[in-house]
Amino acid sequence: MSATMRTSSWAESADNAANASSARPAKPAYVPPHLRNRSVAPAEPPSFVTNANDRGSGNWGGSSNFRPDFGNGGRQGYGSGGGFNNRGGAGAGMGVGVGRERGGRREVNPFENDIDESFSEQENTGINFDAYDDIPVETSGENVPAPVNTFAEIDLGDALNQNIQRCKYVKPTPVQRYAIPISLAGRDLMACAQTGSGKTAAFCFPIISGILREPYAQRPRVARTAYPLALILSPTRELSCQIHDEAKKFSYQTGVKVVVAYGGAPITQQLRELERGVDILVATPGRLVDLLERARVSLQMIRYLALDEADRMLDMGFEPQIRKIVEQMDMPPPGMRQTLLFSATFPKEIQRLASDFLASYIFLAVGRVGSSTDLIAQRVEYVLESDKRSHLMDLLHAQRENDVNGKQGLTLVFVETKKGADALEHCLCVNGFPATCIHGDRTQQEREQALRSFKTGNTPILVATDVAARGLDIPRVAHVVNFDLPNDIDDYVHRIGRTGRAGKMGLATAFFNDSNLSMAKPLADLMQEANQEVPAWLTRYAARTPYGGSRNKRAGGARFGGRDVRKENSYNKGNDYYGGTGGGYGVPAGYGGGYGQGVTSAWD
Repeated sequence: MSATMRTSSWAESADNAANASSARPAKPAYVPPHLRNRSVAPAEPPSFVTNANDRGSGNWGGSSNFRPDFGNGGRQGYGSGGGFNNRGGAGAGMGVGVGRERGGRREVNPFENDIDESFSEQENTGINFDAYDDIPVETSGENVPAPVNTFAEIDLGDALNQNIQRCKYVKPTPVQRYAIPISLAGRDLMACAQTGSGKTAAFCFPIISGILREPYAQRPRVARTAYPLALILSPTRELSCQIHDEAKKFSYQTGVKVVVAYGGAPITQQLRELERGVDILVATPGRLVDLLERARVSLQMIRYLALDEADRMLDMGFEPQIRKIVEQMDMPPPGMRQTLLFSATFPKEIQRLASDFLASYIFLAVGRVGSSTDLIAQRVEYVLESDKRSHLMDLLHAQRENDVNGKQGLTLVFVETKKGADALEHCLCVNGFPATCIHGDRTQQEREQALRSFKTGNTPILVATDVAARGLDIPRVAHVVNFDLPNDIDDYVHRIGRTGRAGKMGLATAFFNDSNLSMAKPLADLMQEANQEVPAWLTRYAARTPYGGSRNKRAGGARFGGRDVRKENSYNKGNDYYGGTGGGYGVPAGYGGGYGQGVTSAWD
């Protein structure tokens, strides 16, 4: 009886469930993992893109940029070997189809990953091109191509031009006006231009356009070895990720694959990306040497070599690694590849080192915008070491009170040591100032999370060592504070260049005391040439304090970050940039970097 009732109840419940199912869509049946993907592919493939809030620092490398597509509409990919290109000879302006990469993999729109601009609506996000009027430009070399005034004058291809429009670039900046035609003409280039002037686009545009235009070249089919066509080297992980992000935007829907490789992050994910194919490899020197020694990357197909922040790459101990990469591996020699070097400063000795990598190059010097004009208001205040923290908090409190509509601008505070960065961050947080910090001892994940939090305004104060002084383009940095002044005037220039970018206004404050005597004269000279008000006390310090060696001697003209060393006989050597016979930093001519061979740099 009870069994019959149980059966009846079960049958009735089954009927009820069937009736209910007719009123609502049926859920797909569960399929065990080992039986999945055996038949028809799902209409909506699962996405590899994680939640934006779970990515830490956002879209910085890794497979999070792509979703798999199981259709047959894409081109043949790298296959299991992964070391050869099968782009199919796309011409300029031709891609692999809308929103797709090789192998039919759906390409995520990189422009959708931009940081929400709602928190900075009051700020004009475009470049202030009025600040670029009458900027002095010097070029030297044989048969220098003529500059252009608009992107329409440059035949970059339809797909790249569409991405330029997506980036809202109206017209080229001065360094782009000169550098892009020079690069498209196939010439080697050493370019010296101020921070925030668009140098990344100046070397990315010609490289992408050149790869699209080149006749298809079959790459060796060596299993698990990648053969990139272009290599972009930068000194820091953060700068490499930033270049990768920008290059992904520029190469969107062109079929050109960009991969980033840097230390401090798991190498397995980077190896997977390389195996899927790479045209442009953005890398830090240390991780690239590791990949080369593992035979996971070969440079024998390199057509383009670009060094960003090239002076720092050859000055901080990277020079042995750079020489190993460029001269001792299988990279084609100068003349067989095109080499592009970019930085805001190029001392004489660094130029001599860099000339080994170039062939019949053109030197381009663009007068600074921001770093030596009134776009960045520079202030120097005398603050005792014991009073620095309280003085900084007074500045931050006043800045908070003056913020428009309660929207706080970003403040970047530079310190000299890693321990000092951690201590100052803790002090600020304890006193009610939301801050985070970044330095070489932090893990890559911590560094990315800190930058992400700073960029989005969650923690509007970032305490940093010089790891953040170069190349990083962070919008809305309203104030740069040199809590600890550097020992090199060039480092000061790069630090304050984090604000006042793209021709916008910015503020830079420096704390000076008796421990910074060697910086008195170069700092006063820099402020004077930038039409800044020099405090009377700083002028007195500068008058009785000689330069701290040739390291802090600035010359080559007040408005340039360097002059062509090949023309040094045309100038008065007493006024030369980093003058003196011992090299750009007062060291013997054979100087090969800041650290000895084999010493690991915290930058990489």
